[in-house]
Amino acid sequence: MSPPPSQLRRTIVMCATTGLSLSLPSCGLWRDEPVAVAAHSWVGYQPMFLAQSRGWLDPQRVTLVSTANAQESIDALRSGQVQAAALTLDEVLSVRSSALPLAIVLVFNVSMGADMLLVKPQIKALSELKSQRIGLESSSVADILLAEILRQAGLVEADVKLVRAPVDAHLTLWRRHKVDALITYEPVATRLFGLGMVRLFDSQQLPDTIVDVLAVRQDALDMARANAWRHLLVAHFRAVDVIVRNPQDSAYRLASRLNLPPADVMRAFKGIELPGVSKNVYLLGGAEPRLNAVAHRLSARVHAGDKSAVPKDVSGLFRSDYLPAEELLK
Repeated sequence: MSPPPSQLRRTIVMCATTGLSLSLPSCGLWRDEPVAVAAHSWVGYQPMFLAQSRGWLDPQRVTLVSTANAQESIDALRSGQVQAAALTLDEVLSVRSSALPLAIVLVFNVSMGADMLLVKPQIKALSELKSQRIGLESSSVADILLAEILRQAGLVEADVKLVRAPVDAHLTLWRRHKVDALITYEPVATRLFGLGMVRLFDSQQLPDTIVDVLAVRQDALDMARANAWRHLLVAHFRAVDVIVRNPQDSAYRLASRLNLPPADVMRAFKGIELPGVSKNVYLLGGAEPRLNAVAHRLSARVHAGDKSAVPKDVSGLFRSDYLPAEELLK
């Protein structure tokens, strides 16, 4: 496992007490290196971009790379174009199972209604989805929502027609009358409301299941990048605080990025919880992080009936040692 930030502090103290220059390689220190983070336009990732717009992110330390969807972020992570990506927990588990070691250092949000099923107005009940065309991403989150929707509707997958498409294609699918329903999420959902779709189901009915996180390549959790990761997390939490305290200004700053009117931006945030530092420590820290149980349950949902697919070891996946002290945010 890569050394925690505390080791960097201990090394600095050792160098200072021995009178050695911090630039000497004999102290085991390296020049600070920057990091790059990929993220698409999911509303829960926007505090990073708000921090960037307010000048709280040093571009010499952190670069944010905008992508069209989660798959683009995953591809950038695999290729080494970026050292981290904003993804759902299930996406991280999937990537990690394909031999790319990752660690989670931040929980961006917990979905509490922002992931949803939208339908044409004529559909009034989930049972009426039979024989209908449902658009959705090729992702575990979409499959989890689909499974619960079908369960509540008393249907099976063969009863509906699935149209797989990334989230950035959902508006086009609806405009071209290619689907009757969409499993989608903010900010696309708000735009689809404006085009006549209505909500029939959302992630409030799946509590503590859809979690968005910052996944970092294990080989990038080194001392050379420790300051950059801490800098990013401090900026993120500052932005979360501003979203809570000054929603109007935040909405204005994020409107163009989300392609929504400012009045709709804060409405999009209402479907998620943005956990602060203490909640992140609860979710990521300790001998048995809260997200351990969520990871096992999530994998079990995705791979229902295939017990071999449930992760037996998530040690090293959750890291709370990059989280800032709360007093640093005041």
